[in-house]
Amino acid sequence: MGGITGLMGGDTAVDLGTATTRVHVKNRGIVLDEPSMVAVNRATGRIVAVGARAQSMSGRTPDNIITARPLRGGVIADFDLAERMLRAFLHSVHRRRHLARPRMVIAVPTGITMVERRAVEEAGYQVGARKVYIIEKPMAAALGAGLAVAGLTAVMVVDLGGGTTDVAIMAAGGVVVSRSIRVGGDDLTQAVMNLFKRRYGVLLGERMAEEIKITAGSAFPGTATRDHAEVRGRSLGSGLPCVITVPADELREALAEPLKAIVEAIRAVLDQCPPELAGDLMDDGISLAGRGAQLSGLDQLLEEQTGITVRPAGDSVGSVVLGAASFLQNLSKYDPMAMARSDRRVAAWVPATEGRAWLRSV
Repeated sequence: MGGITGLMGGDTAVDLGTATTRVHVKNRGIVLDEPSMVAVNRATGRIVAVGARAQSMSGRTPDNIITARPLRGGVIADFDLAERMLRAFLHSVHRRRHLARPRMVIAVPTGITMVERRAVEEAGYQVGARKVYIIEKPMAAALGAGLAVAGLTAVMVVDLGGGTTDVAIMAAGGVVVSRSIRVGGDDLTQAVMNLFKRRYGVLLGERMAEEIKITAGSAFPGTATRDHAEVRGRSLGSGLPCVITVPADELREALAEPLKAIVEAIRAVLDQCPPELAGDLMDDGISLAGRGAQLSGLDQLLEEQTGITVRPAGDSVGSVVLGAASFLQNLSKYDPMAMARSDRRVAAWVPATEGRAWLRSV
């Protein structure tokens, strides 16, 4: 019976991000880490490629094929494409499709609306899940980092994703204060593209701008891993390909504006923090999660701006999907009455009372 349950179950955690989708399957670990991108044939509507292959086609396709991101700002912008992309990803990790009807937990930003939550839930059911749970990304990141979210001591997480940055202070198994802004790694990449367009009259592709941000970008003076970047793009004046060299300091200046919005969101959450919990944060600091947390010098910038120690949240890139998986694998800790309700309802983790977390259908 256990073998059948395993085949039918395959408990699946999904970090459905604007830039990247990660999937964790019980007993197998993280089995998929792919760009949230699809390539579609305009004439037939058929999906030509998903994930890394679709991303490699971006900007290199004929007119009859387009590449697109089904999610924007952390939420589903094109439901049909999102559902088809997620189905393709899950089919690639659940080989025995006719048996794979897993329980599924999907991590979402804290600021999405109930309508957006239901769209995410419906996508999970459309791809074959037998039950769908929703967990907020900061809570998932905290669980993935091994933070003691069920205790009375406060913990704080900043999850810097591709389309959103989620900031939350948690204690007693629930979120005490949170804020989600639609500024993330994509905005940092766009800031690099804007710098070259305005200052140098050079048009960059998104992939080149992303590469420059990673290799030479920084958030704090003196922390860039390289002192310059050699950039290939197209001159807006001549229309011809060109190569220019740009100091890392200029890249840091270009990133300052979106980083300012992230700092302000963190300060806003700290400003709302109950005084009883503020002392905990001074002791334990802020944990950084998400791929954007890897930007050189980001921890130093945030420490300077907040006066609080900042450190990566374990596996900063994978912490959200790992935490979502931990949540799903330990459902026995939560309210069994909620789990017994209709499969067609989404179960959300809500704030706790007396140190106990629970689920409720919404």
